[in-house]
Amino acid sequence: MGESCDPADMRCPVEATLNVIGGKWKAVLVWHLLEGGVLRFGELRRLLPGITQKMLTQQLRELEAAGVISRTVYAEVPPRVEYAVTAHGRSLRPLLEAMHAWGLQHCLQRDDDIAMPQNFVM
Repeated sequence: MGESCDPADMRCPVEATLNVIGGKWKAVLVWHLLEGGVLRFGELRRLLPGITQKMLTQQLRELEAAGVISRTVYAEVPPRVEYAVTAHGRSLRPLLEAMHAWGLQHCLQRDDDIAMPQNFVM
């Protein structure tokens, strides 16, 4: 299943969760893979225009090590690599849906008189 869980994390399961999906990009990556199914590296990069190639690679590797996503490499020229959420990763869907709902409500509440950006995901 990848990285082992640090016994210190068991004192706070929220911390254990954040160790897996915390940070700026991981939860968003998992969300896009849950919504989009199997995606290639370039597709993920286009969905996250603010992420560097190095950071995307690092975040994908960490999610793979945690058993949240799988990486499939095809022996083709040019090489093709696809990413998908594992069964373990799919268990994050309710959590991410709750985060999505909270974030939407938060943005609407704070920005009553500001129009939502065109790329805002409802």
